[in-house]
Amino acid sequence: MTDIWHTLSLGDGMMADEPAEEIRKRFLAMTDLSPAAAVFKRLESEGRLHCEAIAYFSPAASELAKAFEARPCPRPSRSGLGLLAGDEQSWSILFPEEFSI
Repeated sequence: MTDIWHTLSLGDGMMADEPAEEIRKRFLAMTDLSPAAAVFKRLESEGRLHCEAIAYFSPAASELAKAFEARPCPRPSRSGLGLLAGDEQSWSILFPEEFSI
């Protein structure tokens, strides 16, 4: 397995529910996914007036990322991320520094 994450713009934050739901449905239809397979979402503005919803696909969800033509990217920071699809266990697997004591 590679350690490359993928990113995809879901568009304006107010209109992102439909593409996000499509990703969620396709994720749930996949079988034999590891707990490290997850898709996260964050609203980002980067100085713009409107927020843009961005999806981040973990390395274990790379096949799904490719199906949506997501671009490779570095691992996102955990700040502001929400789990769009995947097991809650993915948080501690993918962001272990946040859960170490």
